Amino acid sequence: MEESKLMEKCEALIIGGSAGSLDVLLKVLPALDSTLSFPIIIVVHRKYGADSLLPELLSGRTSLIVKEIDEKEPILAGTVYVAPSDYHTLIEKDKSFSLDYSEKINYSRPAIDVTFQTAAEVYKTKLVCLLLSGSNSDGVNGLISAKAWGGITAIQDPATAQVSYMPQQASIHAKIDYILRIEDMAEFINLLS
Repeated sequence: MEESKLMEKCEALIIGGSAGSLDVLLKVLPALDSTLSFPIIIVVHRKYGADSLLPELLSGRTSLIVKEIDEKEPILAGTVYVAPSDYHTLIEKDKSFSLDYSEKINYSRPAIDVTFQTAAEVYKTKLVCLLLSGSNSDGVNGLISAKAWGGITAIQDPATAQVSYMPQQASIHAKIDYILRIEDMAEFINLLS
């Protein structure tokens, strides 16, 4: 794995996805180092109430702490945070979370764009955003923002995505640093530490 763009220390990794992304997460999480020096924030489109067990499901696949995000919670390294269903997740300047119930964006709440964009303003060059499988273009504008602030952008290789539309749109409209196959994602993430 090329490390040239990964030289600056990562302070936050945000992974966004929709249809087909859960399978990817379940494959990648078990291979992550237990000593990651940054938080992982997962924003996936979830139906309200339907996926309330998602943090528990993911927790069973990794030695990292996995928890659903709470309002005003400080963001800590070595923790996997899962955006709650039906709330946008924003990153505040003091590196804490804020939950918002405003209108849906790209038919989604949480919207990946909101988290990518607010994190980009806070973490700037120390942010990495990874967009996975999905059926709409949520996340594309967020990747554009992350790149504008100097962050690293990555997408799942559309050829490996269960639903290729989301990463495909990102590859067309945003400047992408890395296009990752599922089997390469854990190594990519571990190298960020």
